[in-house]
Amino acid sequence: MAAEFEQFHSHSGPKPWPVVGNFGGFLVPSAIRKRFGSKAEGPAKNAASVLTELAKVYGNVYSIYVGSQLVVVLNGYKVVRDALSNHPDVFSDRPDIPAISIMTKRKGIVFAPYGPLWQKHRRFCLSTLRNFGLGRLGLEPCIVEGLTNIKTELLRLEEESGGAGVDPAPVISNAVSNVICSLVLGHRFNHDDQEFRSMLRLMDRGLEICVNSPAVLINVFPLLYHLPFGVFRELRQVERDITAFLKRFIANHQETLDPNNPRDLTDMYLKEISARREAGDVDSGFTEDYLFYIIGDLFIAGTDTTANSVLWVILYMASYPDIQDKVQAEIDGVVGPLRTPSLSDKGKLPFTEAAIMEVQRLTTVVPLAIPHMTSETIEFMGYTIPKGTVVLPNLWSVHRDPTEWDDPDSFDPTRFLDEDGTLLRKECFIPFGIGRRVCMGEQLAKMELFLTVTNLLQTFHFRLPEGAPRPPPRAGAFWPDAGALPLHCVYKPSMMSQRQNQR
Repeated sequence: MAAEFEQFHSHSGPKPWPVVGNFGGFLVPSAIRKRFGSKAEGPAKNAASVLTELAKVYGNVYSIYVGSQLVVVLNGYKVVRDALSNHPDVFSDRPDIPAISIMTKRKGIVFAPYGPLWQKHRRFCLSTLRNFGLGRLGLEPCIVEGLTNIKTELLRLEEESGGAGVDPAPVISNAVSNVICSLVLGHRFNHDDQEFRSMLRLMDRGLEICVNSPAVLINVFPLLYHLPFGVFRELRQVERDITAFLKRFIANHQETLDPNNPRDLTDMYLKEISARREAGDVDSGFTEDYLFYIIGDLFIAGTDTTANSVLWVILYMASYPDIQDKVQAEIDGVVGPLRTPSLSDKGKLPFTEAAIMEVQRLTTVVPLAIPHMTSETIEFMGYTIPKGTVVLPNLWSVHRDPTEWDDPDSFDPTRFLDEDGTLLRKECFIPFGIGRRVCMGEQLAKMELFLTVTNLLQTFHFRLPEGAPRPPPRAGAFWPDAGALPLHCVYKPSMMSQRQNQR
């Protein structure tokens, strides 16, 4: 591979360090860098923004090494679109990344290799989720039910905080996860269900271990996964606990399945397994084991990205009170105080939508798309990229592309509005990705994001703690230092009056 790629690498990309490659510093967890006085912490020092800066030196297509693995980085909207939309048969595969492959066995939807089996499962999941309301108004009551719990819980936490403020992350994450649970597992958990809360904490912890602990070194030295101590042992335990939780639900579905009355995606998948086996299609790839990984993909992907998008919007509204006031004035004018916002209001709230989209653009919760891999050798942008090369689309660079966005680092919702205040749909706005690997839950995420943000801003005014600085956007950061930066959820006057009248 190195010999094949020598011409590419010698002309484009920084020189790698031995063993650790170009991103050795990012393979060292932040806690360790802090311990030894590293100054590499901060909003500008993360992989996505560094890769964007490198594009200014080496061009929008260049190569780096992560450990000994050669990676081609794609930057800017035109390059990313050309690769993923115009050459999808070549750029839609997934590489074998040790930390991911160990835990997913390369099954499911998100991390599975591109091919007939992946295509069959993606089509099945999309069709099934649509049947259960994905992207349609039928799912709205399920989302709204969770919003009632969010508002009640935030108010309770604010009142109990004694003026210290609230970390909204657990409350938001709980509600978002419950929507996925309804679609996939046919079950809603109470917001105070301890098993459910424990599972959400486990998923958060597993993600934290994978991205910000010595466990990231598994991608360079895979045998580290099996070490019997520290975060390596903890990661295996988290994996076992999540597996046990999900497999209990699958077993319960197998025992209670009524083929004539499927309740959710799990029932539909089990029904599909039976139908294919009865038809003699024993090698279809539809198995109980594969179902487990699909549920895991949908559960985790359908919670973290949406919940963090909501949290970023709340943080930006608290950081830019003038924008928050304008959004709330639009919601009050269209919806009023006597009913809650609904999806039917979406077209009547262009500034609100523009503000949400601008936060998504600036924060890009998945700044580096999940790595792709070329399935065949291709001539691309003047370079020969061999089959089996890892390709990293930099979505952060797309949303910071100065050829597509004026003053791309500024927060300006009006960039998504025309002179008449009508919402603009920009092709270069791709928070859910692009091409055949575009996020399967895009429509659900948009519904949840709009309904959650509008309902919360109709009810509350959010503000930062006294004297707290305005946090900058951080590529790939999850809810930024939530415990250290609580927000105040203040009932708006009109809603306070309504609440008092209801007593």
